[in-house]
Amino acid sequence: MDIKGKTIVITGGGQGLGRAMAVYFANKGANLALIDLNQEALDATVAQCKEAGSDARAYICNVAEEDAVVSCFAQIDQDFEGIDGLINNAGITRDALFIKAKNGEIKSKMSFKQWQQVVDVNLTGTFLCGREAASHMILREKKGVLINISSISKEGNVGQTNYSATKAGVAAMAVTWAKELARYGIRAAAIAPGFIATEMVSSMKPEALAKIQGMIPANRLGEPEEIARTAAYIFETDYFNGRCIEMDGGLRV
Repeated sequence: MDIKGKTIVITGGGQGLGRAMAVYFANKGANLALIDLNQEALDATVAQCKEAGSDARAYICNVAEEDAVVSCFAQIDQDFEGIDGLINNAGITRDALFIKAKNGEIKSKMSFKQWQQVVDVNLTGTFLCGREAASHMILREKKGVLINISSISKEGNVGQTNYSATKAGVAAMAVTWAKELARYGIRAAAIAPGFIATEMVSSMKPEALAKIQGMIPANRLGEPEEIARTAAYIFETDYFNGRCIEMDGGLRV
């Protein structure tokens, strides 16, 4: 797919990887529909995309709410006269140990609320947005691309039963969608980043960052633009389908 002139929806587009991907795609000539819950952050991303010459627009939407997602994607489809791609990037963490015990006593458990909040946004949100984007592509007989942002944590990570489960789930979704949607000319894939130098990660204590970098064979954090370039590769390579690219500097080998 030639990205220039195509309309790409990015959830969680207000900051971090979402913003990096939006600006990168804007510089390649794409039109951007950016979804988030933070209006101020969205406006900042939209401004950067417009500086690059893109037609970028902001949409406030809770991806965990079905009616809101259905309405939002219908509006995007109307505003841009079609949707060509979706990057499911919105996600949250609510870290806690599954069970914490000491001296034969249960001290704490991951709460149902911690579990459900992460599942609602990361897994259900990805499902809803993927479903609506694909539906509009099919109705307009458009070939398209769906990308789910997974994580190195999909293999399992201490304190992240909820997050790891959702990130494994969205990678599996991409494989399933690739098989089901190929008949309509729609491809699906996933990207599993490791430690990326977003604002959140970079704000960690220096000693913690140094420890993390020491674990990575590449001996550094990944750059947000490297994830953006990976997403662009998937869009531009028509034979790439149903796979998850692990962008972790060799951390998981």
